[in-house]
Amino acid sequence: MLDPNPSHLTSLYVHVPFCAHKCEYCAFYSEASSGELINRYVGALVRELEITAPDLKPKTIFFGGGTPSLLNLRQWETILRAMERLNLLGAEEFTVESNPATVSADKSKLLRDFGVNRISMGVQSLDEKLLDRLGRIHSREQVFKSFDTLRRAGFDNVNLDLMFAIPTQTMEVWRETLNEIMAMQSEHLSSYEVIYEDDTPLFQQLQAGEFSVDEELACAMYEELIARSGAAGFQQYEIANFARDAKSDHPAIRPYIPSRACQHNVNYWRGGSYHGLGPSATGYVRGVRTKNWANTPLYCDQLEKGKRAIESSEELPPLKRAGETAAFGLRMNAGWPFADFQRATNFDLRQEWNAEMNQLTERGWAARDAETFHLTHQGLRFADAAAEMFLR
Repeated sequence: MLDPNPSHLTSLYVHVPFCAHKCEYCAFYSEASSGELINRYVGALVRELEITAPDLKPKTIFFGGGTPSLLNLRQWETILRAMERLNLLGAEEFTVESNPATVSADKSKLLRDFGVNRISMGVQSLDEKLLDRLGRIHSREQVFKSFDTLRRAGFDNVNLDLMFAIPTQTMEVWRETLNEIMAMQSEHLSSYEVIYEDDTPLFQQLQAGEFSVDEELACAMYEELIARSGAAGFQQYEIANFARDAKSDHPAIRPYIPSRACQHNVNYWRGGSYHGLGPSATGYVRGVRTKNWANTPLYCDQLEKGKRAIESSEELPPLKRAGETAAFGLRMNAGWPFADFQRATNFDLRQEWNAEMNQLTERGWAARDAETFHLTHQGLRFADAAAEMFLR
């Protein structure tokens, strides 16, 4: 059935700010919290869904956190039944982030029954000492057990999240982790180098000289990740993201987006609009960036009064917005097809950013042809520096 309002937004992000324990490296807004506040959050989220539902026809939904799988069955059922009532179910891709320690058979079945069809599981490492170092609450055994639970519940699209360059992690341990992860045969893999952000215990330990950062080892680990994932049948489509591909009719020369890529994140990197709900969530609605209060009681209080819990909103000038879109899109191996960029921004990459593209191409960081501009393997390692050149 055709959508009577084609201007509906097709992407929805929901932030669940609760964790069983705050990890050493985490700078996201999250908190270890009581059942009472979680229940209050669920009620407030339902109100926020009711307010935004008339503007939504989701093709992609992503529940991130925090740890969304921490919510109990009753809380999940309250949210999912509200989404059903508001005609927000039936997305082509519906992702829920989970921690291996909080996956259960009944919760997995409930999510699957309501149309959740993709799970992103935060593994980070399969080494017990490193899991402890990161402050993770799960064991390596729980990773395998939870993966089996998800498969039995019917999930045939699972992402496994890894981290590398963790303090004290050796190349040998990293290779062992990659061996075991590849053997699990997930459809998607995300892997991030540890980032030391202010106000995290890991950053404070680094500042105190408890360990040092080995950039050479981190680069070698990243190269190992790319080589091993490629050999195992994954296609890298973004700096830190790898997916399997079910299609065989892609052009062999130009980088492409594999079929198991996370479509929700592709929408971010392609400058698409989305509603962001929940404490601290950002949204991007028709050129206006919004940010909700990063305070769960205040978030609940605002919605209990019938108001959106938006702390700030900003409308970017068109050229600045196009520059940000260009920068985000360069994180992807496919880069920017010129026609797609013009459709997304109403600007021509070849006119506004010709000098920058030439500079990156001469440096060996990028490649271009008549239709497309994208970063090379070397360029992706310096993607942040390359992206900065496109900001206006």
